[in-house]
Amino acid sequence: MKVLYKKILLLLLAGTFVFSACDFDMLNVSPSGQLSDDAVWNDAALIDLYLAEIYRRMHHGLDEVMLESLSDNSHFIHGYGTEQIVQGISGASNIGAFSRGDLQHFRWGHLYTAIRQTNIMLDNIETAEVPEAFKNNVKGEALYLRAYFYHNLVRAYGGVPLITRAFRLDDDFEVARNTFEESVNFVVEEAEKAAALLPIVPRDLGRTSRGAALALKSRILTLAASDLYANPTGSNPELTGYTSGNQQARHQRARDAARAVMDLGAYELFNRHDDPAVNYEQIFIVNEDHEENIMARYFVGSRDWNDRWLPHQFNGPNGYRGWAGNTPIQAIVDAYEMADGSAFDWNNPAHAAAPYENRDPRLYASILFDGAPWVTPPSFREPHDAFGHIQTFQTVTTPAGEFSGVDTRNGPIEDWNGSYSRYYLRKFMDPTMPPQQRQETPYPYFRYAEVILNYVEANIGLGNEQEARTYLNLLRQRAGMPDVTDSGDALVRRYQNERRVELFGEEHRYFDIRRWKIAPQVMKDAYGITITAQAADRRDRSTYHSYTYAVDRLVQQRGWNDSHYFSPIPFEEMNRNSLLVQNPGY
Repeated sequence: MKVLYKKILLLLLAGTFVFSACDFDMLNVSPSGQLSDDAVWNDAALIDLYLAEIYRRMHHGLDEVMLESLSDNSHFIHGYGTEQIVQGISGASNIGAFSRGDLQHFRWGHLYTAIRQTNIMLDNIETAEVPEAFKNNVKGEALYLRAYFYHNLVRAYGGVPLITRAFRLDDDFEVARNTFEESVNFVVEEAEKAAALLPIVPRDLGRTSRGAALALKSRILTLAASDLYANPTGSNPELTGYTSGNQQARHQRARDAARAVMDLGAYELFNRHDDPAVNYEQIFIVNEDHEENIMARYFVGSRDWNDRWLPHQFNGPNGYRGWAGNTPIQAIVDAYEMADGSAFDWNNPAHAAAPYENRDPRLYASILFDGAPWVTPPSFREPHDAFGHIQTFQTVTTPAGEFSGVDTRNGPIEDWNGSYSRYYLRKFMDPTMPPQQRQETPYPYFRYAEVILNYVEANIGLGNEQEARTYLNLLRQRAGMPDVTDSGDALVRRYQNERRVELFGEEHRYFDIRRWKIAPQVMKDAYGITITAQAADRRDRSTYHSYTYAVDRLVQQRGWNDSHYFSPIPFEEMNRNSLLVQNPGY
């Protein structure tokens, strides 16, 4: 395309900077409705604006529908196509929740549009008349972004067409899928090229860096070493895994990639607070570029709806007039260990009598359960809850009669937008902010804890159990949990559970249960909790007593279909390109 339309440019300008009328005059656009290629690719400011739009294509993981609710951790109460995924009934003609803007960063068409933008950038940046240092930064960032978009395609679809130039109208648009191995290697090579050009410290807040490129390499190689891809079957196994090679060698590559990030010496675990629950909470609500974030998305609270950074509104309790949204289910609550490192067990009378006491501190920073302290009650809530504690009990009997908790679907403030599981998300939400206010806290694309977990997983795969335990225990010590001493299959299970609770809500579990091939065992019907109690004063939590708990609330019927190890290529994409081969089972 010979021109970039001014309308697009103005949208970018509005989304990135604030210009006065005289600033627009300075652009000296001629003709008034268009910018020539030369005008764009020889102006550093305009190049950066174009690059900013590509960054926005990364989207983020905390829109209204979260990927977590397509896994065994959470339930999205409003539906929005999530049922098709968790019940194993989505297909090429109905991709369910992935058709929404919330999850656009895993959708075929969105990602290839983003890749085309990076290809245009990379086609033009080499000849741009801008300073060499700036050119190298932009090229490194574009290579990283292209690798990032392809890594999301590979995670979702397996082997995909690798397109490295912008097609023109007279080009042949039909391109076959590359193999899974070729697709993984392409992401790795792009990440390595980007890392060679990028600084350790990004040139601006929110941009990528050498560490982010190497963390991307670590993530894709950790994925590639997983069991799902070791022995692919079907008529085109090369599209969904490795048909040759050694899984041990892939674990070694993954180990080395994680080690390369660690050896940069640029990152460390966030560990600023003595209370491990407070410390874990603060990782996600400190509004700064801190030592654990490798790359994060930053937000501006004054922006319009498109910034979509309303975690209190999207996921908050209905008793605070939140929308509930992505609600943890009992399976993830039970995954948090007891404080002594033993597994939580409903068959243990002491555990069943007080299920939220003496647990892994990360539970308290991640999930709102009945009795959890929360935001100071607004005036409309105060008559029902004087001190700001979550109320998700089914029934409390008082001298004045029976009533339900203010944060249930039978509550006195809103009898809709309540959690079916009787749990709410706490992670990512700043408890010091009013419930309906936009947050400006960053969302982490990559953080150092993930890299450590990748390193642990690779070492387990290689049989280096002592090394794996040493680094797994670094995370547990930060969380206030005792060291693990497991080995063999017990260590594998312990690691998988540690990754589950540490990375809860960060867009990992959906892919982890697939690549580990445990989805058939964990994608079962989702349940929640029923709580009853006695109370002397309904407004005062301290007067409640005689609690009983029962895991008997069927939240959602779920199922598994082996086709769902990979996403279906959408029907319209198959129609556009006769060379595409659909994923197995669709």
